[in-house]
Amino acid sequence: MTVSSHLQELRRKHEALSVKVEQEQRSPASDDLRITELKRQKMRLKEEMSRIASV
Repeated sequence: MTVSSHLQELRRKHEALSVKVEQEQRSPASDDLRITELKRQKMRLKEEMSRIASV
């Protein structure tokens, strides 16, 4: 897998998590722990993207 394709995949996953967070926040039965975990996953992906892009 090339660096650019890896970055694209990470961006795709990051966007998918953004959608999930929005859906959870709009849900009347939203789970704060679930939202927090999704946001942590997003942050890990963002950090990895930054790390890869800086190489």
